[in-house]
Amino acid sequence: MSASVRSRRAWGWHPLTDEWAARIVADAAVRPGELVLDIGAGHGALTAELIGRDARVVAVELHPARVRHLCRRFAGRPVTVVQANALSLRLPRRPFRVVASPPYAITSPLLRQLLAPSSQLTAADLVLQRAVVRRYASGRAADAGRWRRRWRLQVGRSLPRRAFRPAPRVDSAVLVVRRR
Repeated sequence: MSASVRSRRAWGWHPLTDEWAARIVADAAVRPGELVLDIGAGHGALTAELIGRDARVVAVELHPARVRHLCRRFAGRPVTVVQANALSLRLPRRPFRVVASPPYAITSPLLRQLLAPSSQLTAADLVLQRAVVRRYASGRAADAGRWRRRWRLQVGRSLPRRAFRPAPRVDSAVLVVRRR
């Protein structure tokens, strides 16, 4: 087993393919100049698509080797690479969006952070486990009820397991979050 495969398994990492990253960013309708966070940037599939839409991108990644890869891949491009745990990340103080495929294990605390009353988030398109997306969109998840007044949470595009390499054992979908 290669070191790369061992690393992916140890971190539970299933990166998006470029084809599916392009679809997700197209669905998000990111406008030129928007500040967009790619949380759990991995090798930068979403980051590359966001740059292609002339967004100002902050690629957040915890894994040191992936951070080095992102720095090399996007050197000289309009990307800020930040090595950080997403849950300890200080969010921008100005309006921002999120288009990301974060680690599924941090879904609830990440949503609490992004949707906090003080957050300047305007929209998010998050690739998450499909069952979790449905729970949040239907209002059945803990915390979802209190967000309903300020946010619309909807089920977006479904992603087949082949949208990732290697394929995960769970189905995925995009949770579309929009400020009311």
